[in-house]
Amino acid sequence: MYRWHGTDDVPHSWGRSVVTVGVFDGVHRGHQRIVARATEIGAELALPVVVVTFDPHPDEVVRPGSHPALLCTVRYRAELLGELGADAVLVLAFTYEFSQLPAEEFVRSVLVDGLHAAAVVIGENFRFGHKAAGNVSLLAELGEKYEFIAEGVGLLADHGVTISSSEIRELLGAGDVAGAARELGRPHRVEGIVVRGHQRGRALGFPTANAEPAAFAAIPADGVYAGWLVRLETDGAEVERWPAAISVGSNPTFDGVERTVEAYALDRDDLDLYGVHVAIEFAERIRGQEKFSAIGDLIEQIGRDVDTVRRVLPGGVTRAGER
Repeated sequence: MYRWHGTDDVPHSWGRSVVTVGVFDGVHRGHQRIVARATEIGAELALPVVVVTFDPHPDEVVRPGSHPALLCTVRYRAELLGELGADAVLVLAFTYEFSQLPAEEFVRSVLVDGLHAAAVVIGENFRFGHKAAGNVSLLAELGEKYEFIAEGVGLLADHGVTISSSEIRELLGAGDVAGAARELGRPHRVEGIVVRGHQRGRALGFPTANAEPAAFAAIPADGVYAGWLVRLETDGAEVERWPAAISVGSNPTFDGVERTVEAYALDRDDLDLYGVHVAIEFAERIRGQEKFSAIGDLIEQIGRDVDTVRRVLPGGVTRAGER
């Protein structure tokens, strides 16, 4: 799969393609439906599929300081889109100047001149161009002008609730990682570099990897979770994963202030992950954050938490490709 940053990266020899456009933060089941429709059209027309997405999140530019919680990194977003069948992902830098681009100019410069779109697929609620003037109806009009097919895909609902990135952020904020996983179609992931913390986990008998997440990453509510600790290559390729007990919070027993994301790989006290790029994936919430009056009480509770993780996630270490 090709990964382009800006239209200048698109090869001059690039021919006609089927294009879908969106932020696609999280690449949730609703997004997957849109990409699936684009790949269907691509197969019918025997043309490659290009996904156009944006970085940073448009809200960050349109509403400065809003800092929307990001459900996945741009790299992971592209990886997920590739797994769905995209032949190329074009990441456009969303700047203030870009936000001022009229809707028709966006279509002409990016979709027509840049990607030679034969068909364009968007979610029925997607808006584009200055002041969000572009919608499915305008795209259809421009499709007649520039000779491409335009199609809007209906929103996907689960139990009467529309699946959206905003809804998933709310679920994570409430600690409902299982609900978020249902809407994402996979466990929510937080990536980061393992940094040195206070090393309290090792002293307690449960050494943890303290992952420093990317800025504005969507972190679930404080508490203890069952999930996985995943070691990644620098390019994001998965190397190894372990069932893990995960702690999110400020370590109130030790009067902590800074919020951390830590994972204990079950039965592994031999891992040296400092400086390593890892992912922490959340499967189920076990309990909320608590402050213990005695260290012994904390150790006993961690032991119970680990036993719960074993019940939720039975099994040992698996390597990439063995899941």
